[in-house]
Amino acid sequence: MFFNAQTFDLEVIKQSGDDDKRINLVILSDGYQASEFSKLITDAASFSTEMFTQSPFKEYTNYFNVYIIKVPSNESGTDHPATATDVTEPVFPAATKDTYFNTSFDTSGFHRLLYTYSSSLVYNVLANNFPEYDQPIILVNSSEYGGAGGPYAVSSTGASANEIVIHELGHSLFNLRDEYYPGDGRLFEAINATQETNPTLVKWKNWMGIDAIDIYPYGTSGEAATWNRPHQSCKMRYLGVDFCAVCTEGIVEKIHSLVPPIDSYLPISNAVTATVYPIDFQLNLIKPIPNTLKSTWTLNASNFANDVDDISIIDTDLNIGTNNLDVVVHDDSPFLKVDNHNSVHVYTVSWTITKSALGIDEIISEENDFNISLFPNPSNNILSIKVESENAVNLKVDILSLDGKQVKSTKISNYESNEIHISRLSNGVYLANIYSNNMLLTSKRFVKN
Repeated sequence: MFFNAQTFDLEVIKQSGDDDKRINLVILSDGYQASEFSKLITDAASFSTEMFTQSPFKEYTNYFNVYIIKVPSNESGTDHPATATDVTEPVFPAATKDTYFNTSFDTSGFHRLLYTYSSSLVYNVLANNFPEYDQPIILVNSSEYGGAGGPYAVSSTGASANEIVIHELGHSLFNLRDEYYPGDGRLFEAINATQETNPTLVKWKNWMGIDAIDIYPYGTSGEAATWNRPHQSCKMRYLGVDFCAVCTEGIVEKIHSLVPPIDSYLPISNAVTATVYPIDFQLNLIKPIPNTLKSTWTLNASNFANDVDDISIIDTDLNIGTNNLDVVVHDDSPFLKVDNHNSVHVYTVSWTITKSALGIDEIISEENDFNISLFPNPSNNILSIKVESENAVNLKVDILSLDGKQVKSTKISNYESNEIHISRLSNGVYLANIYSNNMLLTSKRFVKN
């Protein structure tokens, strides 16, 4: 019998930064005896190496840590009850193995569905050994093909094991659906699955006609014909191929929702008793490869610098009294099409600098994250804007024509869907400039028709 409070050895496979500022993938072993832990390390390292050679993970490798919790089982392998109804059993000999998490093939009657419902064991091990986890992966010591998505991803170590894990992570961490037909009643609206057939309304409309993205039915009859996917050859359909552009965008957006690209910054809030100019301000960013992060620095609402990680301010840059230095960071990755996409992630650091005739009295800093949504786009009468941020203050939106003329300005509320009436605007393309405390967060194009 195993005890819930047990602790196990932790192995580092990949460490890019502090656990509280990275996405932590935590591999749990099942069906590995203690004597097989060298094989476990080899299997886990093989998966990690493969994952970070594929897009978009290779570009965002700096955002991930990978660990193993070495959980020993009494026996090697996993259960195969030979009860699947989708194949002629036994596909391989029936067996019952004494493993820690009690994984098994033939889950829900599907032979390849390798899973465990012992979720309390899984989460107890995580709580006692690595509570900072973001996504658990159960690696099962079996050479047979199998795996599953869900709250935790599960994979065997046989043929295509690395591809199985990456595919299942598409489900478990990134909320993607299968792009092969999984059966009636198993699809719902998601990033890469929809019943919408209108090209101007489909959720991947920003990618239509690019990289073979279109609206493809899952099948020609029955329920399958009522569901659509964005691509004909995506990793969520076939192992061994790339993620399509729609799934890639969804993965990158989830990465940004989990990990801000600002790893640290200086100076942090402090009281200053003496000042030696220049005063240095800097960002330590978690940079994609190649770096696609863009930054805009403003001092007292005037542009000061762009796309640099540090700046210096001299005495004459500052006014007597309160000064506001802000930097806004966003990702300009080609994996994202934010001009015609509902949401964008923006990250900021703001410094309030108090200057007197004697020097700098105080510097106060604040970091903030924003998730900004603008929809529908195009719009006829009402444009909805939603800003989500713990520290947003004095939010407003200015609507400008492309020649720079302001045609509308209004205050908006945090965490609410704010309706902007645009029926009186002429048809055309406009910019929505969204501000927090006079700091420009983002400028989004939208179409009035």
